[in-house]
Amino acid sequence: MAELLPPEMLTYILSFLPLSDQKEASLVSRAWYRAAQNALRETNVRYKIPVSSASLPGIKSLGLRGISCIGLTNLDGSPASHQVLQSVAYHLGPHLQSLCLGGGSPTEASFVALILGCPALRSLDLSGCNSLFVSGMLLAQPETAQRVQQALSGLRELNLAGLQNLADLSFNRLSSCAPYLERLSLAYCHLTFELGPAQGSRVPQESSPSQFSFRNLLRFVKERASRLHALDLSGTGLLPEALQALGQVAGLQLQELSLHSCRDLSTEAVAALCHQQPGLTFLDLSGCSELTDGALLAVSRGLQHLQHLNLRKLQRLTDAGCTALGGLWELQSLDMAECCLVSGRELALALGSVRGTPPPLTSLSLAYCSSLKPHQKLEHQASGPKDPSSQPQGPSLLMLQALQELDLTACSKLTDTSLAKVLQFPQLRQLSLSLLPALTNKGLVAVAKGCPSLERLALSHCSLLSDEGWAQAARCWPRLQYLNLSSCSQLTEQTLDTIGQACKQIQMLDVAMCSGISMAAVRRFQAQLPQVTCIQSRFVGGADLTLTL
Repeated sequence: MAELLPPEMLTYILSFLPLSDQKEASLVSRAWYRAAQNALRETNVRYKIPVSSASLPGIKSLGLRGISCIGLTNLDGSPASHQVLQSVAYHLGPHLQSLCLGGGSPTEASFVALILGCPALRSLDLSGCNSLFVSGMLLAQPETAQRVQQALSGLRELNLAGLQNLADLSFNRLSSCAPYLERLSLAYCHLTFELGPAQGSRVPQESSPSQFSFRNLLRFVKERASRLHALDLSGTGLLPEALQALGQVAGLQLQELSLHSCRDLSTEAVAALCHQQPGLTFLDLSGCSELTDGALLAVSRGLQHLQHLNLRKLQRLTDAGCTALGGLWELQSLDMAECCLVSGRELALALGSVRGTPPPLTSLSLAYCSSLKPHQKLEHQASGPKDPSSQPQGPSLLMLQALQELDLTACSKLTDTSLAKVLQFPQLRQLSLSLLPALTNKGLVAVAKGCPSLERLALSHCSLLSDEGWAQAARCWPRLQYLNLSSCSQLTEQTLDTIGQACKQIQMLDVAMCSGISMAAVRRFQAQLPQVTCIQSRFVGGADLTLTL
């Protein structure tokens, strides 16, 4: 019946599937293969191309398929790299929308030639491409700058992260070639701060040819305020006064802001930001070590439409701050990893209360929250008679039924009982339970039954797991593709046989430091499932070997 559908409709239907399911659907027939390829193209899947002469035929093939999103690796100033860039410009350039040169070292001439051949670019990643900015002469010629500006007239996203040689002049030249920028990353660029001019001094200041100043960045933000929606200033050492100056720019309506590892920021500065930029939907405050519970309270009160919040490594955050999360009704992802004072009780109350509608949370990380522990009432419920309704009787993360990714790495106080009660997420695709010393076969089987859709699973350093547990659990995970069992010392080759029979889609397996598994067993497993692309097997059977296939 599906064969009778128009190709456009089949492509539209497949676009709703996860990437792994699209790949499986492409094997059904030629029509489904073409539809899946179109769906992959529409979802901007990035094709990584190693820069070598061996890649030239592949580049031509990708050009015939109309691929619009690529990344180049191992790029340098060699003749081979120049040849590859010419091929990319010729075969892919006319329809290329996203180009990543991150970490490469292209010459200024080859970069300009490539950009001139890509007139449809909407996203450009130059992170770590310091070779382009060492001389300070990139786009110094007006004629060249004018041609590049014409080519980049449609550019909306620019990534300049990690550029140690970026200066006012080079930034101004490049940014002037992209007048319609909406997203800009300057993460880990070295910003210099002069608080007088940053607060609005009218003293004329020339652009520096050797330093990248906050004063110059602020001037750029003021000029582009009506269009700029996303800004990444992670690792720039942003000061509280500078954040306030950014937040109060007239006409600026940010939707995304990343401030990872800006350790000098204060709770008061974040509170002012939430008042100045209420339209934020993405906020990264991870590693801002001076922030306290007051910052989370300000976020909850001021950012009613927030969808993604990163609070990783806020080690002054406590359960009291977690109560504010209940006011974020649109929250989709939350990262609270390494918040070592959070016990989980107030978090469950805020996110999983049975009295209100929980947020549509799809991703939650509580990794290395060393104080996280099960609520005593949950333990009691789990050990008592089964409730036919399977609904929690109190606040519980079990209410988050839209959850697809969950990280509980090193939450060492969690037990089989608590995991069996809470981990019942039929839509969960990715789960990490590594470094849980109390996890046994009983807990593993309960997790397998409660989370049958897992594709990625990490169980490293769970030393109580054995072959018997896997014999029951593996059959529940037919979709499993990535599995980490490193340092599970009780596992033997019997577990490999079980996985090989039950998990036919497995692509990556890590059994490093599993002393009960031999290299011979690893080779038999690989022969049984030839689609497995990588097996990590360091120290298996006492040997210091890594088998990468």
